[in-house]
Amino acid sequence: MNVGLFDSFITRGWYNAAARRVWSDTGTLQAWLKVEACLAWAQGELGVIPREAAQEIDRHVDIGGFDLDRLTEDIAFAQHPFVPVLRQFEKLCGEPAAGYLHWGATTQNIFDTANALQMAETHALTLGFLDEAIARLAVLAQEHRLTLQAGRTHGQHALPMTFGFKVAGWLDELVRDRARLAERFASSFVVCMGGAIGTFAAMGPRGPEVERLMAEKLGLQAAGLPARASCDRICDYLSTLALLAGTTEKIARDIVFLQRTEVGEVAESFHLGKVGSSTMAQKRNPSTSLMLISMARLLRSRVTLCLECMARMDEGDSSATNVNDVTLPEIAVLAVSLAETLQRLVAGLTVSPKAMAHNARLTHGLIVSEAVMMRLTESMGRHEAHHLLYEVAQRAISEGLPFLELLREQLLVRGKDLPAGLNGALAVENYVGESARLADEAVARARRGLATIPA
Repeated sequence: MNVGLFDSFITRGWYNAAARRVWSDTGTLQAWLKVEACLAWAQGELGVIPREAAQEIDRHVDIGGFDLDRLTEDIAFAQHPFVPVLRQFEKLCGEPAAGYLHWGATTQNIFDTANALQMAETHALTLGFLDEAIARLAVLAQEHRLTLQAGRTHGQHALPMTFGFKVAGWLDELVRDRARLAERFASSFVVCMGGAIGTFAAMGPRGPEVERLMAEKLGLQAAGLPARASCDRICDYLSTLALLAGTTEKIARDIVFLQRTEVGEVAESFHLGKVGSSTMAQKRNPSTSLMLISMARLLRSRVTLCLECMARMDEGDSSATNVNDVTLPEIAVLAVSLAETLQRLVAGLTVSPKAMAHNARLTHGLIVSEAVMMRLTESMGRHEAHHLLYEVAQRAISEGLPFLELLREQLLVRGKDLPAGLNGALAVENYVGESARLADEAVARARRGLATIPA
């Protein structure tokens, strides 16, 4: 029986298969065993336990020796998520090695460190898809640096710009998201091996060195102060994922709007067989964008749960860690899937410069009223020019009259002529500001950033 967003036949295809494997039961169990083996290795190196015991423990880290069905039953009966795993592990290791397994550690030590390993894998997947999305957006911004488009605020035409400038806005924000994720990961997911309450009581003065050696071997950082009740580091990284979700939702919402039938400026990729409706055969819905919006909402809602669990009782609180244990895997899979879906969306995006140019000219010059105002300031104050244009523009909209004719009429009433070259000011394509240059600069920044990413 499949239940839940990652296993349902309805939604399973939304989510990245590699990320699901990392956080599956088998992936999680394997991470736990790897951490236990690494703990034993570090302790063996420092003489905390015999090296021979550590070597024997390492020989049994393959999950193939575990009875997963029995684990499910035993965990439910024991009402503890890890002790039944240790019991099976102990039997596999045999004596005397079993006596040195899990030496000086507590369950949360293993879980937190295993989470760090799993998050490292899905973090790399997320960054990989983001890099591909960034590279594609850089190409789009460059290609359309001069493609005329109406800039909009509050759903209304504002000023002209270029589509490259709009894409540059997506690109710049996404580059910042990627930088934040890369910066915060190492300090957020660390090796925590302080024992029952984080004081290294069982391992004594060699405990911090055990933690350091483990971190070195696992490619992570040592916690230093492995307080079990602290969750701010993890939440720091998760909060950056929530910011990424905000950026991707913004991009997706822009695309949904621009793909509207009445707008038609961009469109998602389409193939025969992709269905928009069971009744309306003509529908080409922006389904990838809509899926991306859904994922962004799902991810942010789960980050909120983790933030709420920062407040923990005493030096250990399973009411908080229970929530993290089930929420963190979902966040990780959602993050990878979000980045993958974004990459697929922008890779298949098609652009209609013709529709963009048509829409930019819909208001017959009203979109460049600011340009006209700036020309009028040559013969009157900016404030006077704005008042004049406000009256003319609102009348043009309300009565459906030509903007330029009304402007000429009002100027004549005031004893003024149309300024020379005003027709040029009314040319929409002449008032896109520094759109192209700003797009070029955003592309250059993004490509510099990609070029410095370690292989």
